[in-house]
Amino acid sequence: MFYGKLVAGLLGLLLGGPIGLAVGIFLGHQFDRGLRRTMEAHSPENIARIKERFFETIFLLLGHLAKADGRISQGEIDHTEMIIRQMGLTNAQRQRAIELFKRGAAQEFDAAACVAEFLALGGQQIALRQTLLMFLVSLAVVDHGIEAAERRVLDSVAGLLGFNAAHVDQLLRMAQAQGQFHQGTGSGQQAGPDRLAAAYAALGVSPDVPERDLKKAYRKLMSEHHPDKLIAQGVPDDMLKVATEKSQEITSAYELITRSRK
Repeated sequence: MFYGKLVAGLLGLLLGGPIGLAVGIFLGHQFDRGLRRTMEAHSPENIARIKERFFETIFLLLGHLAKADGRISQGEIDHTEMIIRQMGLTNAQRQRAIELFKRGAAQEFDAAACVAEFLALGGQQIALRQTLLMFLVSLAVVDHGIEAAERRVLDSVAGLLGFNAAHVDQLLRMAQAQGQFHQGTGSGQQAGPDRLAAAYAALGVSPDVPERDLKKAYRKLMSEHHPDKLIAQGVPDDMLKVATEKSQEITSAYELITRSRK
């Protein structure tokens, strides 16, 4: 690509003579390089590679987190199986997911190297990193209590992904609350004090949040789980079903709040 160098060079020449030409060509080169990287990052081939890496990373890290406290609970197994069912995997894909989970649970598994490989391919996409972390958080809250070893692994992986412990705390609170609205279970229920508090927590806001900020928080969460956005980022199509269900939980919590405010 040379359009940036051509345009910027001509402008530089007109405005600053030979020196302006040199500066323009340099700036144009930077533009061309950035444009080329952007186009390559969103090419069908690269998106396919990101989807493959995302699939591998998810199940490797799920296994690693599940085994963090020394044993894999039945709840963690059931939760992973639920993800597999929601994804509608073929028998071959299911077997591969299980094999990846077992590899991640092995003592010699290197989580830092796994995350580094993921970041090298698609780590510039914050939505992709956020989605990956949310899958891990959803597993962490399965047993209704997080062991210290599990929390250390969660914080470590989050740090490698670029998120701090405070962000993990927020996601844990939201995931625990959103689980109460699984499959829209909150849509037809009265907004009792405890359930209403859970609805606010599910959206990551306080009960005294202004209406404008409430809508903003809801729209932000829905945007993060929007299928079109996740597809563009490189989340595998099969995993969109899980994100869609999360969107339904968020919507149920939001509807409960809006009804209580009328």
